[in-house]
Amino acid sequence: MLHGRKRTATLVATLIAVLIALAAVIVGPIGPAANAKPDLQTVKKQVEALDRQAEAASERYNDAKVKVTQTQTKLTALNADLGRQQRIVDSMRDQVAALVVEQFQGNSLSTTSQLVLSSNPDAFLDNLNAVSAYNSQRGQVMEDYSTQLDRLKLRKGAAEAEAGRLTALKKQMLDEKQEIDQKAAKAQSLLDDLEAEARAKLLGGDYSGSIPSFSGDGRAATALRYALAQVGKSYVYGAAGPSAFDCSGLTMRAWGAAGVGLPHSSRAQASGMRVSESDLQPGDLVFYYSPVSHVGMYLGNGLIVHAANPSAGVRISPLHSMPYSGAVRPG
Repeated sequence: MLHGRKRTATLVATLIAVLIALAAVIVGPIGPAANAKPDLQTVKKQVEALDRQAEAASERYNDAKVKVTQTQTKLTALNADLGRQQRIVDSMRDQVAALVVEQFQGNSLSTTSQLVLSSNPDAFLDNLNAVSAYNSQRGQVMEDYSTQLDRLKLRKGAAEAEAGRLTALKKQMLDEKQEIDQKAAKAQSLLDDLEAEARAKLLGGDYSGSIPSFSGDGRAATALRYALAQVGKSYVYGAAGPSAFDCSGLTMRAWGAAGVGLPHSSRAQASGMRVSESDLQPGDLVFYYSPVSHVGMYLGNGLIVHAANPSAGVRISPLHSMPYSGAVRPG
């Protein structure tokens, strides 16, 4: 009996040991290792990826914003043209109606004639065809009216299509803004978790030399002087100065100071006169990634000045610090 109890106790102890071992495997080690933070390189890669995604969304937002302005201008012109055409059709309809009334003046209008005067333009046309007695003058008026009504329908269709594009662009802007905010918040959260020393290492610049200076009155020199004067300022999505910039906001303002107008969109700015990398000159706009979502200004000596990201702000970096995709020469 005693021997059986010992066997039972041994079995229970073995079972407990097995359960503890399984718990350790499933839960993981308890202690400092369980609370270990990601190493600096891991955090750096995560922050860079989030900044990259947020900037891509920001530049798509900027591009959509440029297109919204263009579409709104076009829609305003289409609506003005539509209004003029509507007045022409209204005037001609009154003229046709007056001819019909004149023809039947003094007589009771038939049911068909009453339908002719319908406020519905299509019904008006259809029923006018049923009237058997109208002279060549009335026939010409009718033909002209039909032509003008067709033009009105075309203008209505164009205005409706443009309004639809405007709605879609505004929806795209809202979607891009949400992605910007989400990615930026995640990156900031990672940075907030770092201690001061590690954060300083992460945000350290990739160029430690002196800031170049440019003399002369040329447009490129003027643009570069403006851009270099912003080094150290903050990066803010959608910003275009004076205290903060995004990448295309900086290049837009810099070349604007030189009298050259650029859109606030890296993709739109990339549509200028292309130059090869071997022909780069100071002031040229250089673009990165595919599709284009980042832009900087070439300084010479293999360097660019650009609004890098929220972690770094406006800074000087090597030309090939990011995937290079091409360059244009403004002005």
